[in-house]
Amino acid sequence: MEDQQAPRSAEGEAKVVTLCGSTRFEAEFAEVNQRLTLEGCVVISLGMFRLPDLPDYDWTADSSDLKGRLGGVHRQKIRMADEVYIVDPGGYVGESTRREIAYAKSLGKPVRYLSRERGPHD
Repeated sequence: MEDQQAPRSAEGEAKVVTLCGSTRFEAEFAEVNQRLTLEGCVVISLGMFRLPDLPDYDWTADSSDLKGRLGGVHRQKIRMADEVYIVDPGGYVGESTRREIAYAKSLGKPVRYLSRERGPHD
């Protein structure tokens, strides 16, 4: 793809797209990330799909603050985006993703959905 055909932001730079959706769709996130990157977009995705196994670290002791911190980071990713792309195979959107969609819309960010771009048998 030639650079001049790549999606552009209002400032003329490569469009920044933040991916949102359930962490259960890791393979679909990778597929969408690759496709949008090849189209010339800057893609911001989830930082992790599961908690890392760290020796001598108890995630359960940190769980209350961890969810809030990760949510704050993801809201910043949404603020940085020109567009938000919902990775929702089969149309599945959970409660956290619904909140992210509402937040993106409150900021005036365009929201696209994987399920609306795929055919019924993809």
